[in-house]
Amino acid sequence: MKALLNPEPSAFTSISSISTAKPRNLTHSHTQAFLKLPANNGHLSNGRRLALTTRATLDSVRIDQSGISETDIRNPTVSSSYRSSNLPKPNQTVLDAQARVCTGPTQTRPLGEDQAFKVLDTIYRSVKGELIDGEPVSKSQLGAFFAAMAIRANAFPEGTQWSEGESRAMNQFWPLLVRALPADVVFIADPEGSLMGTGSSIGPQFVGNGTREMRLVGVLREVLAGGHLGFEEVQGVLRDVLPLKSMEDGTSTGVSEALLSALLIGQRMNRETDRELKAYCLAFDDELGATPIADVKSLTHYGEPYDGNTRFFRSTLFVAAVRSCYAESSLLHGVEWMPPKGGVTEEQMLKFMGANTSLTPLQAKILLEDDEIGFAYISQREARPSLYSLVKLREHIKKRPPLATTEKVQQFVKARGKEAIVTGFYHEGYEEPLLMLMKRRGVNSGLVVKGEEGALSMTTRLRSVNSSKGIPVNYCSGFRSLSMASACEVDGSCIKFLPSKLKPESWFAGVSRESFSLEVNARDYGFEPTDTPRTDRSVSKNIELGLTALRGNKGPAYDRIVLNAGMVDHLLGCDGAEDIYVALDRAKEAIDSGKALKRLLDYIKISNEVG
Repeated sequence: MKALLNPEPSAFTSISSISTAKPRNLTHSHTQAFLKLPANNGHLSNGRRLALTTRATLDSVRIDQSGISETDIRNPTVSSSYRSSNLPKPNQTVLDAQARVCTGPTQTRPLGEDQAFKVLDTIYRSVKGELIDGEPVSKSQLGAFFAAMAIRANAFPEGTQWSEGESRAMNQFWPLLVRALPADVVFIADPEGSLMGTGSSIGPQFVGNGTREMRLVGVLREVLAGGHLGFEEVQGVLRDVLPLKSMEDGTSTGVSEALLSALLIGQRMNRETDRELKAYCLAFDDELGATPIADVKSLTHYGEPYDGNTRFFRSTLFVAAVRSCYAESSLLHGVEWMPPKGGVTEEQMLKFMGANTSLTPLQAKILLEDDEIGFAYISQREARPSLYSLVKLREHIKKRPPLATTEKVQQFVKARGKEAIVTGFYHEGYEEPLLMLMKRRGVNSGLVVKGEEGALSMTTRLRSVNSSKGIPVNYCSGFRSLSMASACEVDGSCIKFLPSKLKPESWFAGVSRESFSLEVNARDYGFEPTDTPRTDRSVSKNIELGLTALRGNKGPAYDRIVLNAGMVDHLLGCDGAEDIYVALDRAKEAIDSGKALKRLLDYIKISNEVG
């Protein structure tokens, strides 16, 4: 990237001068993007040396190493611009309806009569090739919408079944749709030929095309009736149909996208069982062969929601740089852009700053083992191409599939030392399944955080007195090996800092664990309450906040990085973090000394050298 992040005092720097080479693969808007870094606040004792190091590091990162395609990015400071232009857009009318009906048994909002008629009319005209206003309704949308309607009719409670308006619309349009829709969609809409006023033999007789679709159709009959699948059934189907091979026109060369969409949204609507989630989580562990093992004493896998943040500061990248300063290695993973939110991701930030975002797990292992780096980022595109092939389909089904939960609990690289997994969650009820998956992974410690926007970042803002019922932001739940906290508990020196709800757990893989849950109040640890900094889909704003904090400038972003680094160390039972205040202090020292900033800048450079 043609850019220079210059931390010299009193310098306001542009991200447009890393190299004197003529820019390639960048748009004018990208080369004119600015990151204004405030003056040094005096906390960097070796500020001048760091400034020279920073300039030398980023001077070596050139545009042709950034991998940014001009065809894909028009304004790379905005997260939505990272959506590939090759992805066909869904029909908005049907997508709005999917947002209401493709959800759980208590969250579904039935369509009103006018909307139901409009949706079915849009579908009919699209299938007939007569739709002139808006994008065509894709096979994925047809599969998701009609699967939702079938499951609601077959298995949902009365309040979220079809409304009177939906029934009237279906009664009028079904005789037309049954003759116009492809057979696989008719099967999804009425698998037993009993839901519509005029029965059809297509659904009961449908078997699919080829052996892969036949297995998919078989399991779909159970899902569309509101049922659940076994571990082997889910894994077998996923391995049969993925990777999904799509043509440039959006059609698939493999199984029907309508059938696959129906499966993904159907299992989510039925509320996945533990065995179903385990199948999604583990199905492609061996896709690229054996998992590399890094020679590090501690490794934390960070599972942020892959669809990013649309409103608030996303701090995990900067937290990873801080924790690496005291030998707590971190592996981040995600994607460049993911629906439904399409928010700011770690991959967007790293790509914007010029880092290599196409590292293989083996290359990430090298960075984790580097004493001057100690953290790494892996894209799902490189580690799990089969799952990454579903990005387009996931946009068209609108709601998050089971993969949105299980992809956060991955181990793309393992460690010889202790391992931990940290993830965020939003919807109540998913904290326990996430912890179950972590235990299935066999890690020493696990932590789920109810962060803002469902991310894993804890906030320093006060809880609103008008906050809704349910699990509050900053709620944490997890487990850790008893041996990792034994010193603290024996001498009692930090017992008051341990979670209030602590209980022994059963033995797993020969290791006894304790579980905990608590709500973190940042004020209890000396943080002044502040509102979370807003970024509003701005990649550059998120970077600006993080870099300014890593330069030692105090404020809300600095506090959040310190809080999340120290609290995670403490709750996971990391060495030297038994006392929460010691954990927080060492995070501050990593920032104020300039070490964390240097590690991030070194990562940008060295990630390009190993790639």
